[in-house]
Amino acid sequence: MNETISCMLNRTSLRSFSDKPIEDEVRTLLKQATVQAPNGGNMMCYSVLEITDQNRKDELCTLCEGQIMISKAPLVWIFLADFQKWDTYFKESGAVERAGRDAVPYRAPGLGDLHIAMQDAIIAAQSAVVAAQSLGIGSCYIGDVIMEYDKVARLLKLTPYTIIATMVVFGYPKNTESRPKPMDRCPVDAIFHENEYKEPHLGEMERAYAAMEAKLARQNRLPYGNTGTLADYSYLGKHTAPYRIAMNDSAKAFTHAWEQQE
Repeated sequence: MNETISCMLNRTSLRSFSDKPIEDEVRTLLKQATVQAPNGGNMMCYSVLEITDQNRKDELCTLCEGQIMISKAPLVWIFLADFQKWDTYFKESGAVERAGRDAVPYRAPGLGDLHIAMQDAIIAAQSAVVAAQSLGIGSCYIGDVIMEYDKVARLLKLTPYTIIATMVVFGYPKNTESRPKPMDRCPVDAIFHENEYKEPHLGEMERAYAAMEAKLARQNRLPYGNTGTLADYSYLGKHTAPYRIAMNDSAKAFTHAWEQQE
């Protein structure tokens, strides 16, 4: 097994960091690794906000249900699906006007452009996470950053064509013992399909998630007095939870705002 694979297999989310700052040269390496991520047409339809202002960190913590590691993390990056810069560039460079003289009408960014930009941003984020792991730096994705999207957008001065893809917090672990062990995952055969999608049904899902369900049972964390299943746990605690509903409402709002621009 080579070092890269070992690094990826041992990576897990870290939610508690030491006070040690991330050195400038290490931060530069992380940025360089991030921008080398694959992207659509080399347009790099994403941007990264590095949150250095403590007041903004604290506000983001509040807007993400009080996840204190956001306030305390030495490094906070918010990855944006960013087509604003290209829409502005097309207009200010004269590209739209010149194309119009050749009967090519202006095309506002559509949902396909949003999809590509989201891909670019998430791929860049994962490149940063893997690079950080290789340098001994822990990380954690914060999906809740879209839960209070309107407030976060105002805080960060986002435009309709800059949409939050994800937030990642980084920092050194307090000690080697504090780094958690990798989480149980589904067997690879439960994730990979050959040639065409085959909808998994009850038996396949029970086998795929058996280890996770057994672990929750040992921890007495399953619903209905620990007699429930992983499906109950995920449906009640995640799928129908208020934060997931809020995230869906936010996604509707920013998608609608993107589509309404002219």
